[in-house]
Amino acid sequence: MNRFSPFAESLWAKTAAPAPDLPVLEEEVLADVCVVGGGYSGLTTALSLARSGVSVVLLEAEEVGFGGSGRNAGHCTPTFHHHSIQGVRDLLGPERAERFIALQTNAADRVAGLVRDYQIDCEWCQEGYVMAAHTPAVLKALAAKVESYNAVGQQTRILTRDETQAMTGSGRQYGGWYHPQGGHVNPLGLSRGLARAAVNAGARVYRKSRVDSASRDAAGWRLTTAKGVVLCGKVIYATGAYTQAGWPGLDRTFRILRVFVAATQPLPELKDQVLPQNTTMHDGRGDIFVYKRDAKDRIVVSMFPRGRRGRDQEKTHRILTDRLRWHHPVVPEDLRWDYLWWGELDMQPHTIPRLYRLGEGAIAVTGLSGRGVPTGCILGDILADWARGVPEDELALPIEPLKPAPSYMAIAPKLMLGYYALSARLSELRSRVPSPPHA
Repeated sequence: MNRFSPFAESLWAKTAAPAPDLPVLEEEVLADVCVVGGGYSGLTTALSLARSGVSVVLLEAEEVGFGGSGRNAGHCTPTFHHHSIQGVRDLLGPERAERFIALQTNAADRVAGLVRDYQIDCEWCQEGYVMAAHTPAVLKALAAKVESYNAVGQQTRILTRDETQAMTGSGRQYGGWYHPQGGHVNPLGLSRGLARAAVNAGARVYRKSRVDSASRDAAGWRLTTAKGVVLCGKVIYATGAYTQAGWPGLDRTFRILRVFVAATQPLPELKDQVLPQNTTMHDGRGDIFVYKRDAKDRIVVSMFPRGRRGRDQEKTHRILTDRLRWHHPVVPEDLRWDYLWWGELDMQPHTIPRLYRLGEGAIAVTGLSGRGVPTGCILGDILADWARGVPEDELALPIEPLKPAPSYMAIAPKLMLGYYALSARLSELRSRVPSPPHA
């Protein structure tokens, strides 16, 4: 049984630019490299390889962007959401970490370049990201972010309370951290545009062509689908949270954490009052409430389920409205939520993507842990480097033996979300500042 959330319910499925006309694999084909998975990681890998003259085939089980790359909230924030910059160095070692830090912290500019170079119709907007300070005490931690991110070449800064209100339209905050490189996008439109670019560069991209098995002999790899076969020298699995089959044990390298996204009716009359500079806004609390505007001035919000929130649609709509109105009283009380959909995150303890060795000439990547748009797009550079023969010790991520995620990951992400929510509430109590409704 398919455990994934419905795809067609999302705002993006209704509004993204049309997908390219892609075939189903129904024959035997030869390639230097076969990429499995038509999300950002797989598509940017195929695009990079095709542009450098490598013969590449990409197999997608459903439609390009079916997974997280077509249903996420569309935020493109080039940061690390769990580790500090120093924490990444501690995890990866100094030399490798600097390569990955450079890629991740410049990832939004990388996406902007892809959109520009391939003229991708995806509502791309790069007006920055604001992480708000929901109490005065939070500003100290945000100042540390300024210091560490600017030390690696970024130009972030602390916003005063007045600057935060002018930029976001919310008077509830006590300041914030502004990252000017942040952006947002119609994520499915980006996926479809990357697929079109890959095809135009010479990649052969197939839809509805799930890999059922992979085997290797002296001649190379043989990947079979329901109606076709790919014979190739190297294989890259980039199926992420939407891994189902094709390689035994790959779907056990992570645990699924679900997230929901909702979008309001179009609100063009509020565009000068709610996110007037078209930034992406994170209200700064551990129980995250992150929102942006789309091209039709809908407010698009992402949250994690908690209690009845997410399960009970009427209750969820009320929580979303009350929270948004708390930040922006100009929002009407009878606000309509036209879309609510779900996605799945592939969580693992590092929260930084993991590369796994599957065999000679075969690797996989899983465990993006919610860093979809920016991280997914830079992974294509790393995976293409591997396929072109860059020595492993020069890659921006290590290649590890395939191993399952620890059993505690079945509950750890939800426990951590609860802890973050409680910490935010305690911080507000200590600072004697109001908490948002339903906190």
